[in-house]
Amino acid sequence: MNTAPTVPVISGQEGEDSLYPIAVLIDELRNEDVQLRLNSIRKLSTIALALGVERTRKELIQFLTDTIYDEDEVLLALAEQLGNFTPLVGGPEYVHCLLPPLENLANIEETVVRDKAVESLQKIAEKHSVAQLEEYFIPMVLRLASGFIIFYSLNQLVPRAFRSLCRDDTPMVRRAAASKLGEFAKVQESDYLKNDVVQIFEDLAKDEQDSVRLLSVEAGIVIVGLLSDDAAKLAHVKPIIKDLVQDKSWRVRYMAAVKIVEIQQAFGNKIPIEEIVGWYTGLLKDCEGEVRDAAAEKLQAFCAALPEEGRKRGITDEILPVIKPLTTDANQHVKIALAHVVMGLAPLLGNQSTVEHLLPIFLAMLRDDTPEVRLNIISSLDKVSNVIGADELQYSLLPAIIDLAQDGKWRVRLALVEYMPLLAEQLGQKFFDEKLLKLCMNWLTDHVYAIREAATNILKQLAEKFGADWAVKSILPRVIELAADSNYLHRMTCLFCFNTLAEALGKENVVREMFPTIKTLSNDSVPNVRFNVAKTLIRIGKVLDAPTINNEIKPLVSKMSEDQEFDVRYFADEAKESNFIFIIHIFLNIMRFIQVLFASARVVKSSSGSRLEGLKERQAISLTQAAVERIKELIKQKPGAKALKIGVQQRGCSGLTYTLDYADQKGKLDEEVKQDGITIWIDSKAQLTLIGSKMDFERSKLAAEFIFHNPNIKSTCGCGESFSMDTPTINTTSEPINKEKIKDESSINAQL
Repeated sequence: MNTAPTVPVISGQEGEDSLYPIAVLIDELRNEDVQLRLNSIRKLSTIALALGVERTRKELIQFLTDTIYDEDEVLLALAEQLGNFTPLVGGPEYVHCLLPPLENLANIEETVVRDKAVESLQKIAEKHSVAQLEEYFIPMVLRLASGFIIFYSLNQLVPRAFRSLCRDDTPMVRRAAASKLGEFAKVQESDYLKNDVVQIFEDLAKDEQDSVRLLSVEAGIVIVGLLSDDAAKLAHVKPIIKDLVQDKSWRVRYMAAVKIVEIQQAFGNKIPIEEIVGWYTGLLKDCEGEVRDAAAEKLQAFCAALPEEGRKRGITDEILPVIKPLTTDANQHVKIALAHVVMGLAPLLGNQSTVEHLLPIFLAMLRDDTPEVRLNIISSLDKVSNVIGADELQYSLLPAIIDLAQDGKWRVRLALVEYMPLLAEQLGQKFFDEKLLKLCMNWLTDHVYAIREAATNILKQLAEKFGADWAVKSILPRVIELAADSNYLHRMTCLFCFNTLAEALGKENVVREMFPTIKTLSNDSVPNVRFNVAKTLIRIGKVLDAPTINNEIKPLVSKMSEDQEFDVRYFADEAKESNFIFIIHIFLNIMRFIQVLFASARVVKSSSGSRLEGLKERQAISLTQAAVERIKELIKQKPGAKALKIGVQQRGCSGLTYTLDYADQKGKLDEEVKQDGITIWIDSKAQLTLIGSKMDFERSKLAAEFIFHNPNIKSTCGCGESFSMDTPTINTTSEPINKEKIKDESSINAQL
């Protein structure tokens, strides 16, 4: 009579009290709910720790061995867990007790469960002593090898078992053996490798099933590499590899084409260049399109791996004559693959051979009917243009390139646009102005946005390459013409060009050449154009000085802030805030410089030593010891915070209040104040108001407050909520975590 497996139990009052959660997990091992069983299996290590090593070996492992009947997901988790159980059963001395459940799992029909069981077996195999391997492990492997067909994954453990698997009557097993032959060969002794492994490889390479033969290709590469020092055995293996490359099954030839470079590298200089090139050209001429496609993809890598001596001759005499017919191949995939790599041959052949042999191929493929072919050629033009020189580029490739400027496929045009800066560098300014500048300007009005955007971006590169004066003379007039175009998209393109060119052209050109057009477009009838004017003002504000911003930008932004369209007002406010921050940044830099000068003067007068000794940059604020200690307390309460951040916002009767908040990242324009191990970050909007201030902390029965003793304040409100000073209005939407009130006319309090 069969008895149900006994679940390990925890007995005794102490066990029931302290190990109740463990008891629940053990009980869940037999629960009808799959998810509960899975949860318990994933916590097997916890159960084992609670039971102890002896009860784990005698009860838990026995229970698991007897209950291999569960859902595949549960069994997969169990197989994974058991691989890490060695210390939980008492260490390597008792590791063999894990073999029975893993052997059972290796007999499961589901592939992923078997594979995970094998992985765990391989992991614990290293923990066995030699005696344990002989007594427990090897017999288990032999049982698996002679049993059900699935146990191919153990083939690398025992040579005898592996050899029997390679000769199994079932193709599925032989396929599995072939896929592992390379790994198996790497761990064998030299004699066994040269005799038994080579014979196994030959048998698999001549198997009646093409699915077995194609898997032997990769194994052959490994074996060739291992036999590189044995000329006799290498000579024996080479015909086997050749037969695979020329196999009657296209699937085997396809695999050989995919691995041809690895085959080439495995043989190295042990195979004549003519022979390996012959194998490769045979694949290029294959009757199956998939094989030609795979071989064409390897063209550049194969040619680059050829020995330098004889490489050029091998390419021009043997490979290129086979390549030329492929440029008109009936299979589009072959042409696309070839176009992607053929340009890479130019650096290998040099100027003369490229012009003589490769240029006709390039020109033919540039005019191919398949868009992807043209795209791949254009995307690789830099590889050939660096080789053939400017003259040949002008008279041979350039006419074809110009023809493609109006290509019907926008991705082809895009690739050509992105190639323009490189072409300009190689051909020079004069030629570019005569032949290519018009193309670049025409792309600014292309009907596809991606083309217009790319054309806008290359203008900056061209301006940096040929200089600001050239850009003002050659580019800007045509860009400004777009501002009067009837198509609002083209008027917006004008603004986009200004965005990219502003930095390259400098302040004077921006004010003189761009700003009048920007001002005109601020009154455009289309809201999209107007709010892009506001965005452009943000961009050009970065290259302008404070007086120009105040005199030119600020009035325009103020006018746009009252626009009837919400989007225009929104971006106008963004521009206003951006330019104000920029002015503050400039002002603070000037103030720092002045303060350093004053500090330097005092050091010079009071010191007889080095003129630089003791020179320090003045911080925006200083902190009292009470403030430092309170900030340390606050930071400890918020482990993730790196600093406190001081901000300022518009609020209350008088206009401004300070805010304090935790912060974990410093803003780009924030000022950092460090003192006695604490850090304060001051928001760029608050910096101007805090220069020369002292931060203190006071605690009373009614309140605990930070106090800013600030000489910059003009006045405070009666309600104690805000202050005012002679600074521009500040707009912000951030919400503080604190409240503020005024203590007197020279200090501001902030409760955190």
